[in-house]
Amino acid sequence: MLRHIVLFRRNPGGRPDHDKEQALTARMAGLGSQIPAVRKWFFAPNELQRAISWDYVLEAEVDDAQALDAYLFHPLHQALVADLKPYFEWAAVDYTAP
Repeated sequence: MLRHIVLFRRNPGGRPDHDKEQALTARMAGLGSQIPAVRKWFFAPNELQRAISWDYVLEAEVDDAQALDAYLFHPLHQALVADLKPYFEWAAVDYTAP
């Protein structure tokens, strides 16, 4: 299994838009069930505000690098990424799950 972890935070200096953020995070929360390559999906908001904290975490598991590519280049994922870019920045880590 390959684990895909992504941290999201609002773009620095951007204006918070509660309705837009709620719509985007709802799409993120439901995306995993719409893409066959995804085996496990977990999305959650940060609960503790610290200087090093990000706003949301996404944890996904896929079979291998080929399945990760199937997810990353899936049209639903690509459409969401295009909508996320103006509002969020993110960092990702991919590793083989023990």
